[in-house]
Amino acid sequence: MANRVRFRSGAVELRKVRVDAGTVIEAGDLVWLDTDDAKPASSFTWTTNLATTQGNFAAKFLGVAHQPSASGETEPISVDVSPMSIYEFDVASAAYEVGGLLGPDEGSSTLMNQQLETVSSAANAIARSVEYRGSGHTKLRVQFASAFCCGSSNVNGQVG
Repeated sequence: MANRVRFRSGAVELRKVRVDAGTVIEAGDLVWLDTDDAKPASSFTWTTNLATTQGNFAAKFLGVAHQPSASGETEPISVDVSPMSIYEFDVASAAYEVGGLLGPDEGSSTLMNQQLETVSSAANAIARSVEYRGSGHTKLRVQFASAFCCGSSNVNGQVG
């Protein structure tokens, strides 16, 4: 994927997050927090099946990377954790309703960095659709729910 953030509207809330030297992140990637470092969705450990992996990922989902980090770089990158910002993301070709639950799509037993799919449980979701799209569309406007933002609808996004 090219370094494309695909932010469309809303309030952005950026956090500066460290990145390990061996981690490659592109702008627009879904990232999670591994102890104290941002990592792309594709580096998340696969467990049991897609639904279980998506649920585990949702509990550590940080947000959307606004800056890239090449291999060897260790400078912190900006990550949007806001539940108010709207992005246009790639999705599996299907029909989508407003409020539909979405999680990272699968690519050969790994999570994809910049593509979403419908999930059946809020515990597995990191986003909701903010528009209706009939079948056959592969782009969708969504709002994300970071586990690290107290104003988020992510069940992990609370203090205490």
